[in-house]
Amino acid sequence: MAFRGTTSNSGPRAPRTPPPPDETHQEAAYLKMLGEQQRPVSIKLLDGSVVRGWIEYYDRRMVRLTRDGEPNLFIFKHEIAYIAEDAARQPRASEPPREKDGNSASASA
Repeated sequence: MAFRGTTSNSGPRAPRTPPPPDETHQEAAYLKMLGEQQRPVSIKLLDGSVVRGWIEYYDRRMVRLTRDGEPNLFIFKHEIAYIAEDAARQPRASEPPREKDGNSASASA
């Protein structure tokens, strides 16, 4: 017994959908957004180590990771396993954080 479609006269076939592209060309836009907003990121390298900071600069071959209290890193993209936004940390603010002073507006008179 032959399977359906194995004979040469099985009729017209529906056109196949093309495979998804290897590149979506969205990498540059995503890295630009991360850098402009100074979003904290975690970068996992192919050797398993994880570095944290924010992306200050990028180009076709590398990423500059700026870190607080530690040396900045230039990381080649071919050494990066993935880049993930750090949800636990807040974006870098251009103004200093406000002090928590409780409910000072209602504590008058």
